[in-house]
Amino acid sequence: MVNRNLIRALEDDDLASELALLAPPEDTEDILFEALTQEQQDYIQGRIVDGRIVELNDEWALVDVGFKSEGTIGLDEWGPEEDPPKVGDTVKVLIEEMEDELGAADDPYGMISLSKRKAEKIIQWEEMMESVAEGQVVTGTVIRKIKGGLLVDIGVNVFLPGSQVDIRRPGDIGDFIGRVIQAEVLKIDDTRRNIVISRRSLIERQREEDRAYLMKELENGQIRKGIVKNIADFGAFVDLGGIDGLLHITDMAWERIGHPSEMVSIDQEIEVKVLNIDREKQKIALGLKQKDRNPWENIETKYPVNTAHEGEVVNVMSYGAFVKLEPGIEGLVHISEMSWTKRVNHPSELVNIGDKIEVKILGVDPEGQQLSLGMKQTQKNPWDEVLEKYPEGSDVTGHVRNLTNYGAFIELEEGIDGLLHVSDMSWTRKISHPSELLEKGQEVHCRVLSVDQDRRRIALGLKQLDNDPWTTDIPEKYQPGQLVNGQVTKITNFGVFVGLEDGLEGLLHISELADHKVEDPEEVVKVGDPIEVKILRVDTDERKIGLSRKRVEWAEEQEEAAAEEERQRTAGQEELKGGLGGSDGLLIPSPEPKDEE
Repeated sequence: MVNRNLIRALEDDDLASELALLAPPEDTEDILFEALTQEQQDYIQGRIVDGRIVELNDEWALVDVGFKSEGTIGLDEWGPEEDPPKVGDTVKVLIEEMEDELGAADDPYGMISLSKRKAEKIIQWEEMMESVAEGQVVTGTVIRKIKGGLLVDIGVNVFLPGSQVDIRRPGDIGDFIGRVIQAEVLKIDDTRRNIVISRRSLIERQREEDRAYLMKELENGQIRKGIVKNIADFGAFVDLGGIDGLLHITDMAWERIGHPSEMVSIDQEIEVKVLNIDREKQKIALGLKQKDRNPWENIETKYPVNTAHEGEVVNVMSYGAFVKLEPGIEGLVHISEMSWTKRVNHPSELVNIGDKIEVKILGVDPEGQQLSLGMKQTQKNPWDEVLEKYPEGSDVTGHVRNLTNYGAFIELEEGIDGLLHVSDMSWTRKISHPSELLEKGQEVHCRVLSVDQDRRRIALGLKQLDNDPWTTDIPEKYQPGQLVNGQVTKITNFGVFVGLEDGLEGLLHISELADHKVEDPEEVVKVGDPIEVKILRVDTDERKIGLSRKRVEWAEEQEEAAAEEERQRTAGQEELKGGLGGSDGLLIPSPEPKDEE
């Protein structure tokens, strides 16, 4: 359908007259419309054309693109770095919308909607596409930080994802803004006019090449420069120029360090020595201290055994303290080598980190790089004077330091203890536990029974301060046949113990409790009961007194009969003990034959 309004809108009479010369009047309008339609086809939407500025005001520029109507462009499409537009300037623009049969384009001042900025971007993109392909390395400036990464200007704006900024993602990718970087083109989307680049892939590719070259060149013992890339508790990773090596904390210094950060920092350039190369696993062990002389060389000459030196406590453990004699030279003072006399529960009771102390060299291990040190060896051993200070038979005074089942430890002076055994506490009293007689902290007087200087032991006695009553007093005071009063102190299945006086007890055997047979002593007596008994025997060698309850009322004839029976029983036991010593060789002699009448 012919748009006659478009034709009538043309007010060029000269053009109409020229057409009249070329064609009959009835064909003039058709010819003119065909020419205008052909011209319009060159100005379709989305095409970039040259325009000329024909008018300017404070907000826009009116641009003639050779069409029936002009279009406008906002002045904000000219950047601050560009010269301001002038009437008559030619500018490339993008036709965004055009007037059609349905009406004019969305332009308040003209029939065409134009954009200078979009035209420039399309031109830049088309030029870039002629020189850029996927896998190519490009150079650009980081413009700003956007969601998910960075915007980089390489001639057009491209996207650098945050994960592709570096091998290890930096803490803040915004630090790259303003930097000129190189990156590899990962993907081009021509439809969306979008390019994704990766700096990481370029670095990895370069590192792979550098690594291969470096692995061929590296040798054990080489000194290399590197950059500290990462620090962990166990050491630092050093980039040697394409491959990382591990600088372990134990290879950083000859002396003890607490953390690798004491020696190196991230991005610091350092010189290291190549200690070992695992080419198959591509692992490299590095050393820092190996660049310097090993202080353990000639250690036996520098620190001979039994020589004294001053050192500094650098570490305290439950089993001892480490002492530094010089940088890189440390030794251990074991807890057992700290004091001759003090009972040390933890080394911190005597030393702390930073203390200056004197030590003696006890042992040197050059291969293991270990020194055994002693603190107490720098002082006089008090046990060397024990024999002079505490001779056998001398009386001493001390305090009860500890109680055990078998005795009490008496502290005579700091670090010097003597053992008071339960068997040496009383001549007469049977003591089951020292707590029956002593308590901790109590002052006690004892007698030195023996001194073992080598084993560092002193035996003490309490009862030895008095005479042994079993040699004099008890045999005189207690005679067989004597009646005495006592108190039941303990009952056992074989009899009853009767207290005769403080600490002195006698045994009342179960057979001597009553005239009848007793199965259970508690049927006859109870602990604490007063009781009258008769002394049967006093054995000073065995320190025992035999008692009887059933014989208290016996007459003299009963005693003699019992004594005779006891003699015969004893004689029979002695004859049995004699084995085959009899004349007839019989254990029990046969009765003598009676005379025949």
